[in-house]
Amino acid sequence: MNDLLLAQCDPKAPLMDADTRTRVLARLPGWQADAEHKVIGRRFGFQNFYQTMAFVDAVAEVAHAQDHHPEMLVGFDACTVSFSTHSRGGLTLNDAICAAQVSALPEAAGG
Repeated sequence: MNDLLLAQCDPKAPLMDADTRTRVLARLPGWQADAEHKVIGRRFGFQNFYQTMAFVDAVAEVAHAQDHHPEMLVGFDACTVSFSTHSRGGLTLNDAICAAQVSALPEAAGG
């Protein structure tokens, strides 16, 4: 997973084939693909709204640094983060890079 933590997104990244997608997802605990394998997502739980918002801000920093932005569903004590490469119509390595970096955030530990 270290290579994903240090990687930079590539705006021209191709779609992952099924084998690559399976290998990459196995390295991202808690992240799951949707039925069409076009989106990966994970729910992060927290003790309160303050922790949730600190996490959202930290995810925004990752997204800005990578120029690859997730969908987020934010609630009082949880945030669901979803990545997809819309310009490619599915999952690229960019989604895995950002998922790994979001999972590694200290704020992701929650409560």
